Amino acid sequence: MKYKTMLMYAEIGCFVSCLCGWILVCSTLPTEYWTFSEVGSIVMTTSNYYSNLWRDCISDTTGVSDCKDYPSMLALPAFLHACRALAVCAVITGFFGGVLTLIGMKCTKIGGSEIANARLTLAGGITYLASGICGMITYSWWANRVITEFLDPNFRAQKYELGAAVFVGWGGSVLLLSGGTVLTYLSGKEGLPHSSSNRSRRPVPYATAQTQKTYMLPLTSSRITLGPQLFYEGRKSQQSRVATETTATFSRDDFV
Repeated sequence: MKYKTMLMYAEIGCFVSCLCGWILVCSTLPTEYWTFSEVGSIVMTTSNYYSNLWRDCISDTTGVSDCKDYPSMLALPAFLHACRALAVCAVITGFFGGVLTLIGMKCTKIGGSEIANARLTLAGGITYLASGICGMITYSWWANRVITEFLDPNFRAQKYELGAAVFVGWGGSVLLLSGGTVLTYLSGKEGLPHSSSNRSRRPVPYATAQTQKTYMLPLTSSRITLGPQLFYEGRKSQQSRVATETTATFSRDDFV
Protein backbone atom coordinates (compact mmCIF):
# COMPACT_ATOMS: atom_id res chain seq x y z
CA MET A 1 0.00 0.00 0.00
CA LYS A 2 2.82 2.36 0.83
CA TYR A 3 4.53 1.59 -2.50
CA LYS A 4 1.37 2.45 -4.45
CA THR A 5 1.01 5.71 -2.52
CA MET A 6 4.60 6.70 -3.29
CA LEU A 7 4.07 5.73 -6.93
CA MET A 8 0.97 7.91 -7.09
CA TYR A 9 2.84 10.93 -5.68
CA ALA A 10 5.71 10.32 -8.11
CA GLU A 11 3.28 10.30 -11.03
CA ILE A 12 1.75 13.57 -9.82
CA GLY A 13 5.19 15.17 -9.58
CA CYS A 14 6.17 14.01 -13.06
CA PHE A 15 2.87 15.25 -14.49
CA VAL A 16 3.32 18.69 -12.90
CA SER A 17 6.89 18.87 -14.21
CA CYS A 18 5.84 17.95 -17.74
CA LEU A 19 2.88 20.34 -17.63
CA CYS A 20 5.11 23.25 -16.57
CA GLY A 21 7.61 22.38 -19.31
CA TRP A 22 4.86 22.25 -21.92
CA ILE A 23 3.54 25.65 -20.81
CA LEU A 24 7.04 27.14 -21.09
CA VAL A 25 7.48 25.71 -24.57
CA CYS A 26 4.09 27.10 -25.64
CA SER A 27 4.93 30.53 -24.27
CA THR A 28 7.99 30.84 -26.49
CA LEU A 29 6.07 30.56 -29.78
CA PRO A 30 4.37 34.00 -29.70
CA THR A 31 7.40 35.66 -28.10
CA GLU A 32 9.50 37.79 -30.46
CA TYR A 33 12.72 37.64 -28.46
CA TRP A 34 14.28 34.55 -30.02
CA THR A 35 17.10 36.74 -31.35
CA PHE A 36 17.90 40.39 -30.75
CA SER A 37 20.41 42.95 -31.88
CA GLU A 38 21.06 46.49 -30.67
CA VAL A 39 22.33 49.07 -33.11
CA GLY A 40 23.39 52.61 -32.09
CA SER A 41 23.34 55.60 -34.41
CA ILE A 42 24.91 59.04 -34.49
CA VAL A 43 21.91 60.68 -32.87
CA MET A 44 20.76 59.83 -29.37
CA THR A 45 18.57 56.96 -30.47
CA THR A 46 19.17 53.22 -30.39
CA SER A 47 17.37 50.70 -32.53
CA ASN A 48 16.59 47.21 -31.28
CA TYR A 49 16.04 44.43 -33.77
CA TYR A 50 14.47 41.16 -32.66
CA SER A 51 12.79 38.28 -34.43
CA ASN A 52 11.29 34.82 -33.94
CA LEU A 53 9.94 32.03 -36.14
CA TRP A 54 7.18 34.17 -37.63
CA ARG A 55 8.18 37.84 -37.88
CA ASP A 56 10.85 40.53 -37.61
CA CYS A 57 10.44 43.49 -35.27
CA ILE A 58 12.20 46.78 -34.61
CA SER A 59 11.89 49.31 -31.81
CA ASP A 60 13.72 52.47 -30.73
CA THR A 61 14.27 54.42 -27.55
CA THR A 62 11.12 56.46 -28.11
CA GLY A 63 9.00 53.35 -27.53
CA VAL A 64 7.79 52.97 -31.07
CA SER A 65 7.92 49.39 -32.31
CA ASP A 66 6.93 47.81 -35.58
CA CYS A 67 6.64 44.12 -36.47
CA LYS A 68 6.39 42.63 -39.92
CA ASP A 69 5.63 39.04 -40.86
CA TYR A 70 7.86 37.23 -43.28
CA PRO A 71 6.62 38.21 -46.75
CA SER A 72 6.77 34.81 -48.47
CA MET A 73 6.64 31.34 -47.01
CA LEU A 74 8.23 29.68 -50.03
CA ALA A 75 11.15 32.10 -49.97
CA LEU A 76 12.13 31.17 -46.41
CA PRO A 77 15.11 28.86 -45.84
CA ALA A 78 14.60 25.17 -45.05
CA PHE A 79 16.11 25.72 -41.61
CA LEU A 80 13.25 28.02 -40.62
CA HIS A 81 10.61 25.61 -41.95
CA ALA A 82 12.15 22.75 -39.96
CA CYS A 83 12.21 24.80 -36.75
CA ARG A 84 8.57 25.76 -37.21
CA ALA A 85 7.52 22.14 -37.77
CA LEU A 86 9.45 20.88 -34.75
CA ALA A 87 8.05 23.62 -32.50
CA VAL A 88 4.48 22.83 -33.54
CA CYS A 89 5.11 19.09 -33.04
CA ALA A 90 6.43 19.80 -29.53
CA VAL A 91 3.23 21.64 -28.64
CA ILE A 92 0.88 19.02 -30.13
CA THR A 93 2.64 15.98 -28.63
CA GLY A 94 2.82 17.70 -25.25
CA PHE A 95 -0.92 18.28 -25.31
CA PHE A 96 -1.74 14.65 -26.09
CA GLY A 97 0.81 13.50 -23.54
CA GLY A 98 -1.00 15.49 -20.87
CA VAL A 99 -4.36 13.98 -21.84
CA LEU A 100 -3.05 10.40 -21.76
CA THR A 101 -1.22 10.90 -18.47
CA LEU A 102 -4.22 12.56 -16.84
CA ILE A 103 -6.47 9.63 -17.79
CA GLY A 104 -4.02 6.92 -16.73
CA MET A 105 -2.82 8.33 -13.42
CA LYS A 106 -3.71 6.44 -10.25
CA CYS A 107 -5.18 9.48 -8.51
CA THR A 108 -7.74 10.23 -11.23
CA LYS A 109 -9.25 6.70 -11.49
CA ILE A 110 -10.73 7.45 -14.91
CA GLY A 111 -9.39 4.43 -16.77
CA GLY A 112 -10.08 0.74 -16.27
CA SER A 113 -7.81 -1.75 -14.56
CA GLU A 114 -4.43 -0.95 -13.06
CA ILE A 115 -2.58 -2.46 -16.01
CA ALA A 116 -4.64 -0.42 -18.49
CA ASN A 117 -3.99 2.77 -16.51
CA ALA A 118 -0.27 1.99 -16.35
CA ARG A 119 -0.15 1.51 -20.11
CA LEU A 120 -1.96 4.79 -20.68
CA THR A 121 0.51 6.53 -18.40
CA LEU A 122 3.36 4.84 -20.29
CA ALA A 123 1.97 6.17 -23.58
CA GLY A 124 1.71 9.65 -22.04
CA GLY A 125 5.31 9.50 -20.81
CA ILE A 126 6.58 8.48 -24.24
CA THR A 127 4.58 11.30 -25.82
CA TYR A 128 6.08 13.77 -23.35
CA LEU A 129 9.54 12.48 -24.27
CA ALA A 130 8.79 13.10 -27.95
CA SER A 131 7.64 16.63 -27.11
CA GLY A 132 10.80 17.34 -25.14
CA ILE A 133 13.03 15.97 -27.90
CA CYS A 134 11.30 18.10 -30.55
CA GLY A 135 11.62 21.20 -28.38
CA MET A 136 15.27 20.55 -27.55
CA ILE A 137 16.15 20.07 -31.23
CA THR A 138 14.33 23.28 -32.16
CA TYR A 139 16.02 25.56 -29.63
CA SER A 140 19.45 23.96 -29.97
CA TRP A 141 19.35 24.18 -33.77
CA TRP A 142 18.25 27.82 -33.62
CA ALA A 143 20.97 28.68 -31.08
CA ASN A 144 23.63 26.92 -33.13
CA ARG A 145 22.63 28.89 -36.24
CA VAL A 146 22.71 32.23 -34.41
CA ILE A 147 26.05 31.54 -32.72
CA THR A 148 27.63 30.31 -35.96
CA GLU A 149 26.61 33.46 -37.84
CA PHE A 150 27.74 35.70 -34.98
CA LEU A 151 31.21 34.15 -34.79
CA ASP A 152 31.71 33.93 -38.55
CA PRO A 153 34.00 36.82 -39.64
CA ASN A 154 32.88 36.47 -43.25
CA PHE A 155 29.19 36.96 -42.43
CA ARG A 156 28.37 40.49 -43.62
CA ALA A 157 24.69 40.71 -42.74
CA GLN A 158 23.36 41.92 -39.42
CA LYS A 159 24.40 39.69 -36.55
CA TYR A 160 22.04 38.67 -33.78
CA GLU A 161 22.41 37.25 -30.29
CA LEU A 162 20.36 34.69 -28.39
CA GLY A 163 17.12 35.97 -26.93
CA ALA A 164 15.32 35.06 -23.73
CA ALA A 165 12.84 32.77 -25.50
CA VAL A 166 15.58 30.28 -26.37
CA PHE A 167 16.61 29.88 -22.73
CA VAL A 168 13.00 29.55 -21.62
CA GLY A 169 12.48 26.87 -24.28
CA TRP A 170 15.56 25.00 -23.09
CA GLY A 171 14.21 24.98 -19.56
CA GLY A 172 10.81 23.73 -20.70
CA SER A 173 12.39 20.99 -22.81
CA VAL A 174 14.49 19.80 -19.86
CA LEU A 175 11.37 19.60 -17.68
CA LEU A 176 9.57 17.60 -20.38
CA LEU A 177 12.47 15.20 -20.82
CA SER A 178 13.07 14.62 -17.11
CA GLY A 179 9.40 14.20 -16.21
CA GLY A 180 8.71 12.00 -19.23
CA THR A 181 11.69 9.76 -18.49
CA VAL A 182 10.70 9.11 -14.87
CA LEU A 183 7.04 8.66 -15.83
CA THR A 184 7.95 6.15 -18.54
CA TYR A 185 10.18 4.18 -16.18
CA LEU A 186 7.63 3.98 -13.35
CA SER A 187 4.68 3.07 -15.55
CA GLY A 188 6.73 0.67 -17.68
CA LYS A 189 7.62 -1.44 -14.65
CA GLU A 190 3.93 -1.95 -13.93
CA GLY A 191 2.35 -1.91 -17.37
CA LEU A 192 4.76 -4.02 -19.39
CA PRO A 193 4.86 -7.79 -18.79
CA HIS A 194 8.11 -9.18 -17.45
CA SER A 195 9.81 -12.02 -19.25
CA SER A 196 10.53 -13.89 -16.00
CA SER A 197 6.85 -14.07 -15.03
CA ASN A 198 5.74 -15.47 -18.38
CA ARG A 199 8.46 -18.03 -18.61
CA SER A 200 6.94 -21.48 -18.11
CA ARG A 201 8.57 -23.64 -15.53
CA ARG A 202 9.86 -26.83 -17.03
CA PRO A 203 9.52 -30.00 -14.94
CA VAL A 204 12.67 -31.27 -13.32
CA PRO A 205 13.96 -34.16 -15.43
CA TYR A 206 14.50 -37.45 -13.69
CA ALA A 207 16.03 -40.67 -14.82
CA THR A 208 14.53 -44.14 -14.66
CA ALA A 209 15.97 -47.58 -14.90
CA GLN A 210 14.65 -47.94 -18.46
CA THR A 211 16.36 -44.78 -19.77
CA GLN A 212 19.53 -44.57 -17.69
CA LYS A 213 22.08 -46.97 -16.39
CA THR A 214 21.88 -48.32 -12.86
CA TYR A 215 24.28 -46.50 -10.59
CA MET A 216 25.49 -47.99 -7.33
CA LEU A 217 27.26 -46.30 -4.48
CA PRO A 218 30.87 -47.34 -4.02
CA LEU A 219 31.67 -49.72 -1.19
CA THR A 220 33.36 -47.90 1.67
CA SER A 221 34.34 -48.89 5.17
CA SER A 222 32.46 -45.95 6.64
CA ARG A 223 29.02 -46.54 8.16
CA ILE A 224 27.75 -43.11 7.07
CA THR A 225 25.02 -43.41 4.49
CA LEU A 226 25.15 -40.65 1.90
CA GLY A 227 21.54 -41.07 0.80
CA PRO A 228 19.06 -43.50 -0.68
CA GLN A 229 19.77 -45.05 -4.02
CA LEU A 230 18.29 -43.16 -6.90
CA PHE A 231 17.66 -46.23 -9.04
CA TYR A 232 16.52 -49.71 -8.13
CA GLU A 233 18.17 -52.78 -9.38
CA GLY A 234 16.32 -55.45 -11.27
CA ARG A 235 14.81 -58.53 -9.62
CA LYS A 236 17.42 -60.80 -11.15
CA SER A 237 20.33 -58.89 -9.63
CA GLN A 238 18.65 -58.90 -6.21
CA GLN A 239 18.10 -62.66 -6.31
CA SER A 240 21.71 -63.27 -7.33
CA ARG A 241 22.94 -61.16 -4.40
CA VAL A 242 20.76 -63.10 -1.94
CA ALA A 243 22.04 -66.38 -3.36
CA THR A 244 25.69 -65.38 -2.96
CA GLU A 245 25.08 -64.22 0.60
CA THR A 246 23.37 -67.52 1.60
CA THR A 247 25.90 -69.81 -0.10
CA ALA A 248 28.91 -68.19 1.51
CA THR A 249 30.19 -70.43 4.38
CA PHE A 250 33.00 -70.01 6.80
CA SER A 251 35.07 -72.62 8.64
CA ARG A 252 36.43 -72.48 12.13
CA ASP A 253 40.00 -72.23 10.85
CA ASP A 254 39.18 -68.97 9.12
CA PHE A 255 38.71 -67.22 12.44
CA VAL A 256 41.90 -68.59 14.06
